[in-house]
Amino acid sequence: MKKQTRAEQRLSRAAEAKAAEKYVLRLYVTGTTPRSSQAILNVKKVCEECLEGRYDLEVIDIYQSPSLARDEQIVAAPTLIKHLPSPLRRLIGDLSSRERVLLGLDLKPRK
Repeated sequence: MKKQTRAEQRLSRAAEAKAAEKYVLRLYVTGTTPRSSQAILNVKKVCEECLEGRYDLEVIDIYQSPSLARDEQIVAAPTLIKHLPSPLRRLIGDLSSRERVLLGLDLKPRK
């Protein structure tokens, strides 16, 4: 078994820390429209497959909580906001593009 250099050990620890990070997500939707329902299903599927046990997803209906939407400056729905880990990211739409969602959540490296 090859002994790791200090640099390799640091990289390994950084990768482990990244893999253990907790994701805090908020999905803003407009009632029970088909587009909102699809966005909820799409986000939950990605979270369960890629972030199992490492995420908090809060779904907020902007009709029921308009002040929260106003505070977050939501201008379109559905909107997914990744609060943690940094940096903050916003994704707008029904989130049907898995590739776009993975990139937006920093779960896939950018090219």
